[in-house]
Amino acid sequence: MISRRTLSRIELGSVVSLLVVAGGLFGFISIADEVREGETHGFDSAILLALRSAADPADPIGPHWLEGMMRDITSLGGTAVLTLVTLVAVGYLVIERKRHAALLLAIAVGGGTLLSSILKLGFDRPRPDLVSRLVDVQTLSFPSGHAMLSAVTYLTIGVLLARTSERRRVKSYILAVCITLTLMIGLTRVYLGVHWPTDVLAGWSVGAAWAVLCWQVALYMQKRGQVEASATESVGEPNQSAPNAEIGR
Repeated sequence: MISRRTLSRIELGSVVSLLVVAGGLFGFISIADEVREGETHGFDSAILLALRSAADPADPIGPHWLEGMMRDITSLGGTAVLTLVTLVAVGYLVIERKRHAALLLAIAVGGGTLLSSILKLGFDRPRPDLVSRLVDVQTLSFPSGHAMLSAVTYLTIGVLLARTSERRRVKSYILAVCITLTLMIGLTRVYLGVHWPTDVLAGWSVGAAWAVLCWQVALYMQKRGQVEASATESVGEPNQSAPNAEIGR
């Protein structure tokens, strides 16, 4: 059985998570409203121009190798890489006999991808034309798909992996890596000139809200015995190491 201390920790985490969801949605709605009214143009333009040479808007600031590094990092938020990462994570969870968690991850990433496409079509914001784009892009601009889907994918995977460890430092390390990746990918989109800064901020906001919301669904299903418990919560439970110990099977 789950101890009272663990249950209290879960309830506190749920409250914090719901605050994150509410904050992310509020942030996205606020940014979207400002973008629709055209009030973010000065802010967006100033940041994009600050990242380019004053003499040549096609020349990004920094040494030549920095541009190459930004291209490499931004690819970590591309469709191909995120799909591959998701498939690898789903495969790992299936091997670990956490099939419901694997299904949840697939639904979270798939749903986030669909939501991103719907939002882009709904806002229909064109890509920046203030500076030269350093990578080829064809889709609409708001919100940033790279920022949103990297948040959805890496944060969801990070939480799932963190729950497989009982050590707090390991959990913190995994989540820190996933958050850092998400932030770096979003920043590269602005540096490369393919997104307005508000596109990225909105992508982070809605992506984080979606990832945490999916995790809250997982917690609810876990309480109902439909999703596998974490490593910490399963300690001391009878028959947990048996092959048929998967909750809800």
